[in-house]
Amino acid sequence: MNKDQVKGVGEQVKGKVNEAVGKATDNPGKELKGDLQQGAGKVQKGYGDAKEDAKDDAKRNTP
Repeated sequence: MNKDQVKGVGEQVKGKVNEAVGKATDNPGKELKGDLQQGAGKVQKGYGDAKEDAKDDAKRNTP
């Protein structure tokens, strides 16, 4: 697991928390912030996953 994957998952968790707080307090701004954080976290984790896949492929193809 690389740092992008870890940071991405962290952002997703923070987003879930913000979304839940926004719903509980009837704060649409906080809820939206949570949704955006989750999306950003998914993108960053996807980038980290792609980096890991590329690294794994390079190791498999090295003689």
